[in-house]
Amino acid sequence: MKFFILVALFTVAAADSYKAAEYKAPKYETPKYEAPKYEAPKYEAQKYEAPKYDTPKYESPKYEEVTYAPQPYSFGYDVQDKESYNNFEHNEKSDYNVVTGSYRVVLPDSRVQIVTYKADANGYTADVKYEGEAKYPEYVESQYKAPAYSTPAYTTPAYTTPVYTTPVYTTAAYKEPEYKTPVYTAPAYKAPASYPKY
Repeated sequence: MKFFILVALFTVAAADSYKAAEYKAPKYETPKYEAPKYEAPKYEAQKYEAPKYDTPKYESPKYEEVTYAPQPYSFGYDVQDKESYNNFEHNEKSDYNVVTGSYRVVLPDSRVQIVTYKADANGYTADVKYEGEAKYPEYVESQYKAPAYSTPAYTTPAYTTPVYTTPVYTTAAYKEPEYKTPVYTAPAYKAPASYPKY
């Protein structure tokens, strides 16, 4: 009995000391956003240096003139060809300082021209000689006669007027077709002899 009384007292005391919970609306603070800071990139203009070209140095080539010491020589040739009427000869020799020689040629007038020459420090000298007598062919008048051309005889062709015959056209005989009236026969129906009994 005492237990129940104590429980009741504690219940009353607890009811007096209990306070209803107070509800407070939450406070929301507006977030602060700081705009990001973008630094403009810095571009440094490249420094362009024009290339330097060195002008090539061209040296003109040096040509050394080659000199040869004079050498002794000698040569000779002779041509005789009756078919082409070629008949000439040439001989020459040299001993360092003096050049001597001679040549022979048949001229168109059948004479032979002989030239003997010498060349040294004093210059060139030549001795010209001719053998034979000049011969010229006699002039013979040409026997060519112009051919005689006779005027060809031209005959006018005979022209015959063509004869045209008028063609004869015959009218074709036309017969009208004959149409016959078809004969139709009426079908004959016969009554059945007996009818079925139901």
